[in-house]
Amino acid sequence: MENYLQNPAPSEQSAHSTGEPDSTFNPSPPAAGSPPAASPGELPPEPARQYMELSRKELLDIFQELLASPTAEAAGTLRREAELIKSTFYRLLLQERKNREPQGDEDPDETEPVADELEIAFKQLYNEYKQKRAIHNQQAEQEKEENLAKKLAIIEELKILLEKQEDLNQTFPAFRALQQHWRETGAVPVSRTKDVWDLYQYNVERFYDYVKINNELRDLDLKKNMEIKTVLCEKAEELLLESSIINAFNKLQHFHEQWRETGPVARELREQVWERFKSATTAINKKHQEYFERQKEEQLKNLAAKKALCEQVEELANTEIKDHSEWNSMSRKLEKLKQVWKTIGFTSKKDNAKIYERFRAACNKIYTAKREFYGTFKDEMHGNLQLKIALCEQAEALKESDDWKKTTDKFISLQKQWKEIGPVTRKQSDATWMRFRTACDDFFSRKQKYFSDIDAQYGENLRRKEAIINEIASFIPGNDVKGNLDALQEFQRRWTDVGFVPLQEKERIQNAYRAAIDRHFSSLHISDTDKKIMRFKNRIEDMQQSGKAGRFIRSEREKLVQKLRQLEADIALWENNIGFFAKSKNADALIADVNKKIAAAKEEIKTVETKIKLIDQQYE
Repeated sequence: MENYLQNPAPSEQSAHSTGEPDSTFNPSPPAAGSPPAASPGELPPEPARQYMELSRKELLDIFQELLASPTAEAAGTLRREAELIKSTFYRLLLQERKNREPQGDEDPDETEPVADELEIAFKQLYNEYKQKRAIHNQQAEQEKEENLAKKLAIIEELKILLEKQEDLNQTFPAFRALQQHWRETGAVPVSRTKDVWDLYQYNVERFYDYVKINNELRDLDLKKNMEIKTVLCEKAEELLLESSIINAFNKLQHFHEQWRETGPVARELREQVWERFKSATTAINKKHQEYFERQKEEQLKNLAAKKALCEQVEELANTEIKDHSEWNSMSRKLEKLKQVWKTIGFTSKKDNAKIYERFRAACNKIYTAKREFYGTFKDEMHGNLQLKIALCEQAEALKESDDWKKTTDKFISLQKQWKEIGPVTRKQSDATWMRFRTACDDFFSRKQKYFSDIDAQYGENLRRKEAIINEIASFIPGNDVKGNLDALQEFQRRWTDVGFVPLQEKERIQNAYRAAIDRHFSSLHISDTDKKIMRFKNRIEDMQQSGKAGRFIRSEREKLVQKLRQLEADIALWENNIGFFAKSKNADALIADVNKKIAAAKEEIKTVETKIKLIDQQYE
């Protein structure tokens, strides 16, 4: 006995040399104190889809029910659900706050956040959960200390059993009872897990090596253990085909628990079966490690991209803004950057909160500056409102005038002054604009009705326009493109100089003229852009003939300005995204496609700017 204690038996050395925790008993699983057979790994919990479909009030009710349930005392089982509910709750809260952020020229005083009672209630519940979890952890540690004492007592009983010289029929059942008692005993403190396990394993091996057990019973036990371990090898090898490496890794931990609970096999087969099982384990662990290394690389890329966005937002935050239009431009740029942020994945746990706080701090700096600007901007907007009200009063005083030419010029002047006045608050903007537009429309409607009654003059204009159409139809273009273009423009000028025609003939004569002039324009060898500009100019002239040019020009110019801003924003976004595409696999193809879009948008900008300039020249 003394020699054995100093030099472990060959079977013990073999088991330790291969790293196999081999025995005939069923030890407790890793959660109960046994060391894990494979390297650990942890994924951040994925958001529960069913939670994302609920409101914050519903999440609060579910959390309260979980805490009140009998199983809530086992805080370890509640932990994952609590963290998922917390994550989902604050995602919804952040989204609601984002939706309440002031936009454009909105009065920021009207969008100040209010106290959130749901958040206060949630924090109280979460504190209650943390208290329960702390109590549970304390009880668990105390239970582990008690389990340690029990397992040390079992080991002492094993030692006593080895010293007895009793019949096998009495010794073996006692040994089995001690094994069963060991299995039923839970986890021990982590710091003592390996020592207690090794001491227990050592005494179990001594029992098998020194107790007078009959060979038939031992061989039967060893054969059964071999069958179990062979099945475990096959199951571990099947995990190599598992699509989810996380699921495969978790299942492997369970197989290792079963392996440790299974007793030894024949001495000549131990190393062979263990090497087979260890080979599958090593392959799965390697895939598991590679998975987390790839995830780490992706998280580093995401961190770099988010740092770049933070730098851009911080640069915006340090820009001095002086007027309303610049704030609108700033808001659009910030919104674009926030949209890009949403497309970037997570970073590591330790970096995710820090980088988000940096991004959020820069955004908040912009929001604070914007609120301060509009706080002082209120007085200016109030002054603009008074100026627009004065223009409304002037328009209302002129709308009944019959001096068509002079009053028309005055209305055009009022409209130009209106455009030069800065913005007013959103709640006043629509009302004042409708008041001013109504006065303008009333005058121009009266003017149109008056001139529509002058049938004799309109009849003469109709005959003159029909003559111009016949001239256009008879016109034969020569080889001089510029000369042809000048001739067509002369037709257009003459057409514009002719006054109104009878209302019932207006659409017919206009369509005939458009068809005749377009046939010649189509045959000219000029660019599509020039053709678009000519057709746009013709539209303006047509509206002037209809008496509705004022309304049309205002609407058309606003549409063109909006389109110009959208094109500029699109170009800025595409140019910004090129930096991110350079890191992707198909970077060249993506960048070429984006450059093509940018070139087309810049060409379109030239056309839009020309149209706006044409409108401004017509109504200076």
